[in-house]
Amino acid sequence: MSTTSSAPSTSSVTDRIQKTVVLHAPRSKVWRALTDSAQFGEWFQARLESPFTAGRTVRGPMTYPGYEHLTFEVTVEQVEPERLFSWRWQPGGDPDIDPAEPTTLVVFELEEIAEGTRLTVTESGFDRIPVARRAKAYRGNDQGWTGQMEAIRKYLARTE
Repeated sequence: MSTTSSAPSTSSVTDRIQKTVVLHAPRSKVWRALTDSAQFGEWFQARLESPFTAGRTVRGPMTYPGYEHLTFEVTVEQVEPERLFSWRWQPGGDPDIDPAEPTTLVVFELEEIAEGTRLTVTESGFDRIPVARRAKAYRGNDQGWTGQMEAIRKYLARTE
């Protein structure tokens, strides 16, 4: 589901994507699937060259069918064990995008619940993307996050 922030903001309804999934796995297992770059790469479908470390850039080729020509590249912002993991990236991964173009912020938040773990991913900052590609980046990532929430759910179910 797409939502906007409940806090007062000047952002539009297309500035933020938010998806939530309940995972029937302990928070520690979900955390490892998110922050261990090998596990992350398995369900996200990217072959990452280094571990996720705050302040560092992590990159590697995408292995998702049809997207193998793209490079996954993020700059890790925050790593708060078993609670919050965030990075910045250029949505869409298009190699022709100006590297100085504004990035979006992706935040994963974990919450322990009776059923296991509630995982929420929020990507914000689309209103700063140049208008010529903003709508396409938003639509693509909105669909992409829906697919990735299902991918992590299936990955965790397989690794029980």
